[in-house]
Amino acid sequence: MRIATWNINGVRARIDYVKIWLESRQPDLVGFQEIKATEENFPAEAFEELGYQVHVHGQKSWNGVAFAAKADVDVTQLGLPGREENGARLIAGDFGDLNYACVYCPNGKNLEHADFQMKLDWFGALRDFCETQISNGKDFIIGGDYNICATAADSHHGEGGDGEIFHTVEERDVLTKLFDLGLTDLFRNKYPDSDAFSWWDYRAGAFQRNHGLRIDLLLGTQGIVDRTNEVVIDRDFRKKQEGLTASDHAPVYVDLE
Repeated sequence: MRIATWNINGVRARIDYVKIWLESRQPDLVGFQEIKATEENFPAEAFEELGYQVHVHGQKSWNGVAFAAKADVDVTQLGLPGREENGARLIAGDFGDLNYACVYCPNGKNLEHADFQMKLDWFGALRDFCETQISNGKDFIIGGDYNICATAADSHHGEGGDGEIFHTVEERDVLTKLFDLGLTDLFRNKYPDSDAFSWWDYRAGAFQRNHGLRIDLLLGTQGIVDRTNEVVIDRDFRKKQEGLTASDHAPVYVDLE
């Protein structure tokens, strides 16, 4: 079973690119973030032509999350409970014998902006949500764009980035509280010494210079860890494909037994 997460940075703008990836990688379930579309204007037909059904929690022009799945998903949650005013940022559902939540976590903008405290509060609500999901006893996986570098190794700035947005003690603390629930960063667990990234700015040749951040994560309970065969940051799909421009995020996927 192949489960993926991908901040697509506008699904309508990138639908032809997404189709190339789906046909190449054949994921069973994908959680998309930053779709920038409502349910009404989400390009569902393009997915259906490839054998995927879609479930959308969208928002006009901003945010938005969605599932594309080869089999039925029983959607159990749309929006993070208690934080709906912060936008369409979470969708969760049962897929076979596991529960998958897809999240687009707030950016925070900068340390002086009101959105920074909102980001921390949002993660507090996410922790409560995850605790409830874990208590249900199903294998649980939560994937998405977390907008936090968990450690200095997850940023091209290294320790030089400490204290900057995405790299603060406060942000790392709210992420650690998710780990404390029993969630494991599947990529870091598989590759503890990797310096791979998942996001690169479009500007200043950041991708070519590998000036990136690893902010797109798949976290799983112990049952997911035990089933993990491989975890991939799909860097080839941050490059142009057939002349089409990629998202600034690479897809990340895990292959489960």
